[in-house]
Amino acid sequence: MLRNKLCRALCGALLGGLTALAGCGGGGYTTVVPPTTPASMPVVISDASSEDWATIGVKILSIALVPQDGGSSVTVWTAPTPAPYVNLEQLDQLGEILGNVMVPPGTYSGAVVTVSANPGDLILTVSANPTTGFPVAAGTTIPAAQIQIQGAQGGPGNLTVPVKVTFDTPLTVTATQSNALNLEFDLGHPAFIVGHTPPAAAGLTLWAVNFHGPVRRRPVFDITRLVLRHAYGTVTSVDSTDTFFTMTKDYPVLPVSNPETAIAGKESLQIYADATNGTIFYDVDAKTHTVVKDFTSEAATLAGKYVRVAARYQSDGKLVAVRVWASSTFNSVWVSPEGHVLHVNTTTNVITVINESGVPVPVQVDANTEFFFRTPASALADTTPIGTGPGFLATHNLVRGFKVHVSGADPLATPLLAETIDIETAAYAGRISAANLTSFTYTRQFATATDNYAVTLAYIAASTPNGTDASGNAITGFKWWNFTLPTQLNSGSTAVSQFVMATNGGVDFGGTVGALTAWGVSDATWGDMANTTGWSLRDAVLIPTPVPLGAVTIAFAGNTFAMTVLGGTKPATVDVSTTPQSATLVYQIDRANGVITISSIDVTTSSGLAALTAGLHTGAAVKAFGVPQADGTLKAYVLVYFTGILPNG
Repeated sequence: MLRNKLCRALCGALLGGLTALAGCGGGGYTTVVPPTTPASMPVVISDASSEDWATIGVKILSIALVPQDGGSSVTVWTAPTPAPYVNLEQLDQLGEILGNVMVPPGTYSGAVVTVSANPGDLILTVSANPTTGFPVAAGTTIPAAQIQIQGAQGGPGNLTVPVKVTFDTPLTVTATQSNALNLEFDLGHPAFIVGHTPPAAAGLTLWAVNFHGPVRRRPVFDITRLVLRHAYGTVTSVDSTDTFFTMTKDYPVLPVSNPETAIAGKESLQIYADATNGTIFYDVDAKTHTVVKDFTSEAATLAGKYVRVAARYQSDGKLVAVRVWASSTFNSVWVSPEGHVLHVNTTTNVITVINESGVPVPVQVDANTEFFFRTPASALADTTPIGTGPGFLATHNLVRGFKVHVSGADPLATPLLAETIDIETAAYAGRISAANLTSFTYTRQFATATDNYAVTLAYIAASTPNGTDASGNAITGFKWWNFTLPTQLNSGSTAVSQFVMATNGGVDFGGTVGALTAWGVSDATWGDMANTTGWSLRDAVLIPTPVPLGAVTIAFAGNTFAMTVLGGTKPATVDVSTTPQSATLVYQIDRANGVITISSIDVTTSSGLAALTAGLHTGAAVKAFGVPQADGTLKAYVLVYFTGILPNG
């Protein structure tokens, strides 16, 4: 069986170097321009989600920028020793602060992200409740021998993958203005993680991990709207004014140990108290919490303690704490589960959260549980609960797939009683129906029927600020785009009507597969003018609907072919685009002698088109991902065809 990873989540970013921070140190750099004052730039990583995995742990060794003039690459960040794992699965649209780096002024045309590729340097752990048909049992950690990292270079013990990204437009860094870098790395890319299960006689399921292709640059214009993952650290000092403390960045050990321990980073971060709205400070050891506007009361005892910080960026680059948890042991600030919501039981008022080990953690909600929605652009909203108690769980205000971080008064209690639940991302997803000019319906079905939902949600108000376009111009109201064309944003007065037109199609394969309609995922916000006491949708991404493994019935010609699928009874036509910048992404996957090879086919070239024509012959095994059209065809965004040993389903 083939399991290409297609997430039901918004596209995220891998690396975001955003607006400059002042007064913060970071990783080293190599000067390739005449000596000038380096510019300060934070580096974070983030990503999209995949509900089949609890852990996708990678070791990022370094990040370098490529000068436009052809000079040597400039290393702007290096990992501590030993290099920690970063769990990409936990970074669902969130930013993980790696550090604040000093970058030589200059113009850069690309970046190189170096990932460690030795056996055991990549961890894949299956989630507690993967999608129906996933070929590996829940909670299983894939053996290193069954993971093949594509493009590895070097010798045994020193294998790496240099992931090269070419910027669409150059990045200019100066010491006197804000600098921005954002590289998008999508876990949901169908060629990122490919599981290949051959017929029984042909061997084990192998998992090919391909870092080349899912990474691209995407601008971030406003860091005050960036939602940051909770950051861990060891406090080194409290400033003499008591307005901020300095911490050394810590990383949890993966696989998770018991009790969990920390790997110390090389970067220092300054964390300010919110002098206007107050920072909620939790003393985990004493099981107390207070609201503070400076750290005067904590100054005498805070140094040396471990902290977990929910922070937001100010426009001047300062990190301001919304909430701080402090303890004398790292395990106590870490143990509160962070992950995606797996189940919501409105009868028992228990939610289940998948932790980093793929283990489902039951969390009890009582009348005192406070729900927060991370809204860094609004300091007041970021610190104000949006709901309290079991009543919040009704009417699907919290659903499977939301990304949360839970905190309890006693983090070691079983079951854990939630004191606070931070909703870090609120993503509704599923089949789109009943789209009109005011709202549309998401219908989602899971292996566990009680997790199913059908929710009708309004678009945000037309006057609500909603980020910027590709040129950095502010936009308002609902926006949407296609999964593989994030730069072709639909916004403005016609965005809603265009969305309605784009989602009314379907493609019918007959049989048990039947008609496939548009799928999407949306980022929801709380308390918009369109719905002041509930969720409204800021955007929608039309996700390519995955089609079951099939076979070509009419060979590729004239940019189309026909295919049938397992469980279907009739063929459907698939349209392929060969237009540069919007061409269908095509991959050839070959398995031979126990090795999987993933080859990208550029169909905008004559050689690539010839390869696709040869590959999509009658009877060829093929898997398609696309958006159903009103005329009954499938507009292909991604095609995967197979050679060598064919997948078993």
